[in-house]
Amino acid sequence: MRDPCLTEFLTYLRAERNASALTTRNYGAALEEFRRWHERRTASKCDWARLDTFHVRGYLVHLTESGYDRATIQLKICALRSFYKWLLRTERVKHNPLTGLRLPKKTRKLPKFLTIQQVEALLNAPLADHNPKHSFAVWRDKAILEVLYSSGIRVHELVGLNDEDIDLVGEVARIRGKGKKERLAPLGGPAIEVLQRYLEVRGRTARGPLFINQKNGGRLTARSIQRILKKYLMTANLDPSLTPHKLRHSFATHLLDAGADLRSVQELLGHANLSTTQIYTHVTPERLKKVYEKAHPRA
Repeated sequence: MRDPCLTEFLTYLRAERNASALTTRNYGAALEEFRRWHERRTASKCDWARLDTFHVRGYLVHLTESGYDRATIQLKICALRSFYKWLLRTERVKHNPLTGLRLPKKTRKLPKFLTIQQVEALLNAPLADHNPKHSFAVWRDKAILEVLYSSGIRVHELVGLNDEDIDLVGEVARIRGKGKKERLAPLGGPAIEVLQRYLEVRGRTARGPLFINQKNGGRLTARSIQRILKKYLMTANLDPSLTPHKLRHSFATHLLDAGADLRSVQELLGHANLSTTQIYTHVTPERLKKVYEKAHPRA
C-alpha cells in the first residue's frame, strides 16, 4: 500500500517545485526503497515521526555494504533530506534524523562531450539521406539537434517549448527551467534558419507545442528525443549511448574553450549556483594546446 505522506510529497515536488518527471520518479523510488528496508528491519510500519539518526545511519551502512556507488548513495540520501525538510515545514514531524549526517564524498567525474567536428557530423546527419517523403521528420529532427546544441537547454526544457516561446526575429527562446524559473536562451543563425524551415513544413500556430509527433500532432516526449538522437548518432558513426545532455555538456565546454567567462555560461545554462557550472572548467586537449603554443618558447 502506498504511503500517503510519500504521495503528498511527490505531488508537492511536481506541483510546487516544478520538479522534472525524472527527479520525481527517482525520489519516489528512493523513498519507497528506504521505507521497505526499514519495515523489513524493524518488522513494523515505517513511522516517519519516530525515525532517528541511528535508523538513517543503519541505512547508510546497508547501502554501502550492498555495493552502491557514491553517486547512487548521494541520490538516495538527498531524497530523504528533501522529504524531511518538507515533513518539518508541514509540521508532520518535530525533528530531522538526517541532521549532522555525513555522506561519503562524491567522486567528481569529468563530463563527456563531443568535439566540434563530432557535433558538426551529428547536426548534418538528418540531411545525409534526405528523402522528400520524410521532409517533416528530417527538418523537425534537425531543428531539435540544432536547438539543443545552440542553446544548451535541458531535454525537458526542449520538449516543453511552445511556438510562442520562439522569437525568430530576436533569435531567442523563452525557457521554463527548474523551479518554474524562466530565462532567455540565444539561438544561433543556423538554428534559426532550420527552425524557419521546419515551421514552413509543419505550419506555425499561435500556440501549442513546438516539436510534435507527425502522426497525432502531440508533444514529443524526452524519450522520443533520445530515440531521435540515437538514430543520428549512429548515422554519424558516434556512440549511440550518448544522451541529449551530452549536447549541453558540449555547448558549455565549447563556450569556455572559446574564452567565454564562467558567469555568462552559468546564466546561459540556467544554473542557480556557480559551483554547478564549474564542472565544465575541465581542461580539454584543445585548450591545453592553445596555452602551450601561446606560452612555451619552443612550442
